[in-house]
Amino acid sequence: MPTSLRALVLSRLDMLSDEARRTLLVASAGARPTLALLHAAGRENAEAETAQAAALGLLATEPEGPAVRFAHPLISAALYAEAPAQERRAAHTALSTAASDPIERARHLALSTTGTDPEVAARLSEAAALARDRGAPSVAASLGLLAARHTPADGGPAPDERRLEAAEDAIIAGEVDLARDIAREVLTRATAPAERVRAWMVVIEAAGQALGDVDAVYPQVLADAGDDPVLLAQVHYQLAWRGLVVQGDFAEAREQAAHAAELAARGADRRSELMALALQASTETLMGHPDAPVTIKRALKEPQDPYVACHHNGPGAARFRWLLMSDQLSEARSTITALLREVRRRGMVESEVHFQRFLAETELRSGHCGRALDLARESLRLARDSGIGMGASAMLASLAEASGGEVGRALELAREAADRAEEDGDQMYLSRALAALGHAQSVAGDAAGAVASLRRVRELEAGLGINDPARGRWQGDLAEALVRVGEPGEAQELVDATREDALRLGRESILAALDRAEALVRAAQGDREGALARLTSVQDRFAKLGYGLEEARAAFAVARLRTRRPGPTSYDEAARLFRRCRALPWLRQVEAAAAEEPAGPAVVPAPAPAFDVLEGLAAMERQVAALVMEGATNREIAARLFISVKTVEATLTRVYRKLGIRSRVDIVRLAAGHHAK
Repeated sequence: MPTSLRALVLSRLDMLSDEARRTLLVASAGARPTLALLHAAGRENAEAETAQAAALGLLATEPEGPAVRFAHPLISAALYAEAPAQERRAAHTALSTAASDPIERARHLALSTTGTDPEVAARLSEAAALARDRGAPSVAASLGLLAARHTPADGGPAPDERRLEAAEDAIIAGEVDLARDIAREVLTRATAPAERVRAWMVVIEAAGQALGDVDAVYPQVLADAGDDPVLLAQVHYQLAWRGLVVQGDFAEAREQAAHAAELAARGADRRSELMALALQASTETLMGHPDAPVTIKRALKEPQDPYVACHHNGPGAARFRWLLMSDQLSEARSTITALLREVRRRGMVESEVHFQRFLAETELRSGHCGRALDLARESLRLARDSGIGMGASAMLASLAEASGGEVGRALELAREAADRAEEDGDQMYLSRALAALGHAQSVAGDAAGAVASLRRVRELEAGLGINDPARGRWQGDLAEALVRVGEPGEAQELVDATREDALRLGRESILAALDRAEALVRAAQGDREGALARLTSVQDRFAKLGYGLEEARAAFAVARLRTRRPGPTSYDEAARLFRRCRALPWLRQVEAAAAEEPAGPAVVPAPAPAFDVLEGLAAMERQVAALVMEGATNREIAARLFISVKTVEATLTRVYRKLGIRSRVDIVRLAAGHHAK
């Protein structure tokens, strides 16, 4: 408090009678002071004494019902700080019996007691358990530390056991720095293997996605675990995460998780067994491993552990991922909604960050872009407030912004997510962040940038051993971007390779996205009628699967290929579908395309004429040159070939070089010369 303000507050406090000052001290020590609480704490003249304080401007004078409220929190803080320790303890002693809430009574009991006291420690530990059940892990952590402070060194449980329990509560509450500090302190004196491994687990958990920062921990914790199957199960579970995040090796992660599950079962540690099975199932799902559904069923078998059941790395989360990747959007939504409700009730901040992101992703797949954007932004805010999962939340927020918000913001968030993943050495989320960047670049019209980003995703996922295309869903974006930059051959190769895995795994929405990309390949090669037929089918398939945004994208592709007919424009259906999704960036694209449509009826071009002068050109170059010969502008060529204007310009540059000419006028002259012959 500034010195001048402190002096002013103290001068007003000095104007109080001794009894009024004691009454205000009790009020400052209470969490939610009321006149009834002050009476219960032995302050018989509370009404008159609080009125005196209000007259001096120390308490709020406006009606607040039975509550006693200080005019400013600093007044309460100054009053409490200036009081002698003996008087503070007396106030807490009175409140330890007067407070109605058992957690509050236990806290006051601790603050009124000096030294160790097993009875006080036991009451605080009970209060911590109650706070945990109420969904207040941060309160549980602070009560647990108080319990440890009052626990005798030779008591049971030991002080450090209560400290580690407080550290685990702090992890759940998102207070990772506090948790890490507690665990490191315990490790300076702990000798029992179980206690040391438990402390190391807190250190590793506190590292979050930056597991590379604690790489040196693993040999130490393995040595501490010895040959105890229960302790080894916990270590191998963390080694499985290290395999995923640091090494980027899904096969290694799956093997470590399966081994952890076996060890935990041998040691009858059901909680560790369930967590390991859930991780094994998630890894198998992402790998496209055929055992994934069986492992999920094993992880969901009874008996279940209430904490694990709603954990973001637990069996429920593993089942959600499988449902989402299997196109079961409705069931995925109900599953994640129930999990989110439970973790909010329990105060599990880290799980809330992840589950809110999962729900946003589900809504995005369903085409509810406005709802997805709200959820993604809230998840990112919560992630930044807690310091948990910031990269992952930025990645999903980028996808949501690209679909329902601002494309510029989507690009910023995707780059932020990629930078965080690079900094943490997190290969798994780096590929997701780059996929989001490629998608945002594609929506922004930067096909070349999208190709560069998504080619890197392809390389990363091949190295990770990810074989399920439903994990990142970037393949369709890459194929479409390749068509736009004049690489239909590579696009077709990607479609063919991805289709094999999608067919094997039954990923219907991925197959539809691949068919949409293949239709654009056909259009670029001149088969526009075949492309239209396939796109119409794709639109219907997305509608049946419940993928509203993808349905609208297919309708947009149809509109850009279809000839103009009398009556409503061909873009009306796409605009309607994007509007229904609240997909504002896509709606802007539709409006721009409709504004650029030629006034006269567009004609579906036949394959490029086989003029002798064009025989040395590639297929895309021949089509662009032929349309220039017909008098089409670059924008018209881009719309009719479903490529970007930049791609048209780059293709023309190659045409000029190969034909030894300088401008589009020279192409027209060549055509005129050919006809004159």
